[in-house]
Amino acid sequence: MSVDVSWWTLRRRVLALLGVVGALLLSVAVAEAVVATKNREYTDVLLMEVGPLRVQGQEMLNALLDQETAVRGYAVTADPEDLAPYEQGLAQERVTAQEIRQLSGKYPAIVADLEAVEQQADEWRRGVAQPVIEATRTDGTEAGQALLTDEARQRFDEVRGAVSALQDEILTAREATADNVERTGNLLVILLIVAALVVGTAGIALLLALDRMVLRPLTGLAGQVREVVTGDYAHRIVGSGPPEFQRLGADVDAMRQRIAADLAEVREARERIEWVNAQLQKQAEELTRSNRDLEQFAYVASHDLQEPLRKVASFCQLLQRRYAGRLDERADQYIAFAVDGAQRMQRLINDLLAFSRIGRLTAGFTEVDLNSLMADVAAQTEPARQYADAELTWGNLPVIRGEEPLLTNLLVNLVSNSVKFRRPDVPPKVHVSARLVGEEWEISCQDNGIGIEPEFADKIFVIFQRLHAKDAYPGTGIGLAIVKKIVEYHGGRVWVDTDVPEGTAIRFTLPAMPGDVEAARQSGQPAGATEPDSDAADHDASPPVGEQAGGDGTVSVDADTDSAHRSTDDPAAGSAGARTADVARQGDADGATGEAPGRGGRSGSGDTGGMKEAVG
Repeated sequence: MSVDVSWWTLRRRVLALLGVVGALLLSVAVAEAVVATKNREYTDVLLMEVGPLRVQGQEMLNALLDQETAVRGYAVTADPEDLAPYEQGLAQERVTAQEIRQLSGKYPAIVADLEAVEQQADEWRRGVAQPVIEATRTDGTEAGQALLTDEARQRFDEVRGAVSALQDEILTAREATADNVERTGNLLVILLIVAALVVGTAGIALLLALDRMVLRPLTGLAGQVREVVTGDYAHRIVGSGPPEFQRLGADVDAMRQRIAADLAEVREARERIEWVNAQLQKQAEELTRSNRDLEQFAYVASHDLQEPLRKVASFCQLLQRRYAGRLDERADQYIAFAVDGAQRMQRLINDLLAFSRIGRLTAGFTEVDLNSLMADVAAQTEPARQYADAELTWGNLPVIRGEEPLLTNLLVNLVSNSVKFRRPDVPPKVHVSARLVGEEWEISCQDNGIGIEPEFADKIFVIFQRLHAKDAYPGTGIGLAIVKKIVEYHGGRVWVDTDVPEGTAIRFTLPAMPGDVEAARQSGQPAGATEPDSDAADHDASPPVGEQAGGDGTVSVDADTDSAHRSTDDPAAGSAGARTADVARQGDADGATGEAPGRGGRSGSGDTGGMKEAVG
């Protein structure tokens, strides 16, 4: 009959061993309990029965001796007081006999000896003590002493002998009980030794079993795992010992196979990544060369390409001035087309250069006061605003970290765009405001122009996106793309708010200074609250004339065209024009771009240069 070894798991083996040891220990414990009970019984008999019996036997002898001594004394003195010990000894004898009977219920031999003592004592009292007492009381001491013969002494010795026999019997019972106590005590010790041997044997067996069933299989399994750890991933792991360890070995081997497969995939992936990195390195080198080529192209475009364009434009303009009216009408039209094309090409090249330079040629971020910056924006856009009779106001603007030239270009493009896309016969009004939303400043540029339809709100920031004819709204279509790139370079976002009642509101965000955020948090100002407009002004040389609410609810100081805006007679106008020319060379002070159709068909270009052409 074969035994299923797999059934004997480590748990079952340990439980079987513990069951056998437990059964043995339980048997020993039951035997110890029985022996201990007997030992306690014998000890109780020894302490509570046999021990007091010895005392009572001695008390019995003392009581009889008191009687015998009292009789002899009374026979000598005839004093009744000498008989008091006799009476007391007699009473003590009776009490002692009663206690001995109570304690010796299990010992009939002791009871028999007690009865013999009582019988001998009664015979001594009848034959010796009472006659002596009567003779002394009636006839005097001589008569009493005459009765105290050797025979009387022998009779009392017989009583003493009976008491000695009683004491011997009590001693025999005590020794037998003591032997029982000693025997049960020794048996208890033997049982404790047996229990200790069982525990020790079980401990040794358990250690040997653990060594054979646990330690050795685990050590072997650990050795195989270490071989795998050293790099031999093909080494097969086999468990030994109990079924649990065999299954553990199988699980570890399955894990090894999975790890080996994963490592193979990792090696393949690493090889692929190395190949991809090599390709990326090649592409990076190609991009580096391409960037160098683009920089060289930008240099050529900014210098070499513009020189022929300037020459073409100059000679076309000379042809236009010298031969205007001398040729036919079609020739004048062709010359005008050539002049316009050369000028548009120059503006397009300048705008592309400005767009490509954003974020590449940087002087680092500094703290920029947008209030002071708006004064420069007003100066640069003044010619276009005067031509269109436009009104520019702004609220109390924050201080942010950024590049001042780029932020100036950003606001110049937005203001120029608002002035450019105005409604006919309606003086343009442009208002710039700011509010703190969370940890960002939301800056708005709102106008009363032709507006933008919602479906075209995202297209106006796409470079070269034009949805108007060139003669309707001139420009290159890059201005608002430049705006978007500048805002994103500063960590913000830009969008068109299509919910305004009239005109267009272009909003963009810029990160706020930590001090502004902390101040707003300490003052309990809710997110999105409009910044108070305490010192808003048009930053003009003339004093503020009045206050009006801006498009976003901020309060701004507004002035009429004569006081708040610089007039053409103002000496600063020349410098403003110079700054406008500078910005035109850097990136579209002549024209902000990015067209999309609006409510009246609005384009995203803010080409003040086109306006100046119209003036000319």
